[in-house]
Amino acid sequence: MSTLQYNRLCFHLKLAILWMLFSGAVFCIHVFASTTEVETNSDAGKFIMKSYFENYESLHDSSFEDFMAHQLSSSLCQGIPDNWNVGVRLSVRELSLVGEGSHRLLSSSIRLQIAAASIPKLPAHLCEVIVIQRLPLGVFADPFELQNPHKHKAFRDIAVFGDTNLELPSFQSNRSAVEFHIDAGFNILFMQNTGTEFNLLLPLHARYQPLDESGYSVVEIGEPDMLMRCSVEGKQHKQSCLFMSPPNEKAKSTSATVAWKIPAGMKAHAGFVSVITFVTALLSTLSIVYASMFLSGTKVSKT
Repeated sequence: MSTLQYNRLCFHLKLAILWMLFSGAVFCIHVFASTTEVETNSDAGKFIMKSYFENYESLHDSSFEDFMAHQLSSSLCQGIPDNWNVGVRLSVRELSLVGEGSHRLLSSSIRLQIAAASIPKLPAHLCEVIVIQRLPLGVFADPFELQNPHKHKAFRDIAVFGDTNLELPSFQSNRSAVEFHIDAGFNILFMQNTGTEFNLLLPLHARYQPLDESGYSVVEIGEPDMLMRCSVEGKQHKQSCLFMSPPNEKAKSTSATVAWKIPAGMKAHAGFVSVITFVTALLSTLSIVYASMFLSGTKVSKT
């Protein structure tokens, strides 16, 4: 076999290997996406946001508030005796961003308080706190990262709803929300007058921002929505009962919203960056082709 033929064979083998790697990556992405969809659908009855997206195509604050005030409130403790006046108060004590750069943690300190006279009435082993964190455009939570059971042992369930396409830039994506379910049974049994607190750490990632002359884009993240759900014995079967804090009793955190200043490209630099990127990509491609075809330098021995 001549050196030229050997070089051509090596070149075609490299192309075949690259094609196999690309096909395998596409197949893995498809499998993971299908698995995530199946798992989300199987938990359809657990999550409030699942019910929301069955009625609305995308997440808007006005639509969500209407859903919470009308459609969701219609299921609050129906069929429960009148003496079940459970004074539930859920409040955010602190809301902050931890870390630097494009990958940060949203820290939320949530306090649960229940009227002392109502605690014995609650089925402590069947109660959970539901926290819904609505995210603005430009910020997303990775559903694969949140499915790691070693990092989230304290949560009964956790899921991301809305736009979960991790590759889209901010101006082509929609909003999303993360829903946490936290077991509150043990905390209710030993709750004191001061209540009990839950600390949540939600890993967030910034999307590519639209061009801006200032070089930055600011997104604001508001406080989460919170409820408590208990399964209680009804006349015929167990009923799911939701408890919300009265609107006039919702305590505000020290910071109602947190701002995230995300770097963005400047319009004045767009042309220069495009040219440099194109030239760099072209030279890299030509270098790889040249090295593969003419600089292998490998000689085949008779053995």
